[in-house]
Amino acid sequence: MIIKILFVAFVGFSGGLAVGAGFVAFLTVLGVIPRLTQLSKTMKMIHWYEWAVVIGVMSGILASLRDPTLGIHPYFLIPLGLAGGVYVGLLAAALTEVLNVLPILAKRIGLDGEIVTLLMAIVLGKIFGSIFQWVYFIDK
Repeated sequence: MIIKILFVAFVGFSGGLAVGAGFVAFLTVLGVIPRLTQLSKTMKMIHWYEWAVVIGVMSGILASLRDPTLGIHPYFLIPLGLAGGVYVGLLAAALTEVLNVLPILAKRIGLDGEIVTLLMAIVLGKIFGSIFQWVYFIDK
């Protein structure tokens, strides 16, 4: 029984190290934090950004381990959900900007001068897909 517990702890710890190393590599290679401080003209506050990432990751780890119940009004969750969606959207947009995904995709599908059309198709597809998920797959 002890060997099984130690094995599960070892697998969990090594998985966490792998994910953590990948996350740090992602932030480092793409230069997300320095780019964010450069765009917002707050280079002097780069340590605050770094600590915000560390505290956010640690909070996420604790929340995933404890499965907390916040006990707050559901209407308060709307801004939290919007903020989370904006964060994921901005992160995806930053990744596509750094990797030049949209110009390459536009050239491949024959929309060289129509990047705005491609971008609107992606945005509207995401919106309608999210609405479809909420209407048909979320339990009431």
